[in-house]
Amino acid sequence: MKGWAACIGLFVLLMGRVAAHEMRPAYLEIRETAPATYDLLWKLPVRGERRMQLAPRLPDPCQALVPPASYVAGGAQVARWTVRCDGGLGGRRVEISGLDDTVTEVLARVVRLDGTTQTVRIRPGESTFTIQASPSMLAVSGAYLWLGVEHIWRGLDHLLFVFALLLIVSGWRRLAATITAFTVAHSIPLVSATLGWVQVPQQPVEAVIALSILFLATELVHGLRGRPALTARQPWIVAFVFGLLHGFGFAGALAEVGLPQHAIPVALLFSNLGVELGQVDFVAVVSALGWLLRGLGPLSIRQGRLAASYAIGGLAALWTLERIAGFWV
Repeated sequence: MKGWAACIGLFVLLMGRVAAHEMRPAYLEIRETAPATYDLLWKLPVRGERRMQLAPRLPDPCQALVPPASYVAGGAQVARWTVRCDGGLGGRRVEISGLDDTVTEVLARVVRLDGTTQTVRIRPGESTFTIQASPSMLAVSGAYLWLGVEHIWRGLDHLLFVFALLLIVSGWRRLAATITAFTVAHSIPLVSATLGWVQVPQQPVEAVIALSILFLATELVHGLRGRPALTARQPWIVAFVFGLLHGFGFAGALAEVGLPQHAIPVALLFSNLGVELGQVDFVAVVSALGWLLRGLGPLSIRQGRLAASYAIGGLAALWTLERIAGFWV
């Protein structure tokens, strides 16, 4: 029990040092519109006035037909332009200059004339990739699997939501049922929104996600004061309802990336598997930390949970105000 308290204290300290926004990778789309002619879309996340010094670099035979048009929208610097590459880009390498000096990643998507696509994750230390002449289903499944995992691990609001559930729900069976309900609900709006069946504005969704975390923090406080609320009694219901909201959040991120038209079911399946894998990994890490630190410090489990609930609630309230204020920015 003491290990759990120490783990909670460590987690709260770490969370207190992070920013409220989810870290998103940069995005490059190369769309073939005619033989050897390509439209390029480049999205680079921005925070305030800060800009990362990243840029895509095409092979030498490529020349711009339409110069880049750049603007800021949706928290990203967006650039669009058209190029002609004699002989096409099949088998040639594209570089992301400046990537090796960062800790971010780039998701690149190549769309061919026949509608087939190639999706690649580009990381520091591996700043180039080769455009394939034909698509690889394995590459698509791997890219979208890790996109789902990173959605959980880089989405601090999602981590806090799962962490709050860990503090409220007792018993491994109830916890497993709760996490499963969250994942199932998460997948419903993800599929609906990415396929265009439902359209929901992203900013209100992000604000309500922050409110869902604040709700769990208040539920945790009520439980510690001897008044177990709905989440403690029926956690899977709360997880399912709020999982729908969190799913719309992921759908917004996935919409920026897009889906490969020749492998939509595979991309959706593996992105959902990635979300589940990310959640299970997170629960395992927190549980392992609790086990390793169980003998440290005199702090009681109740005091640790109370401190965690107020820290989670404070961060969630800050995020709510910040995201609502973003409506008018």
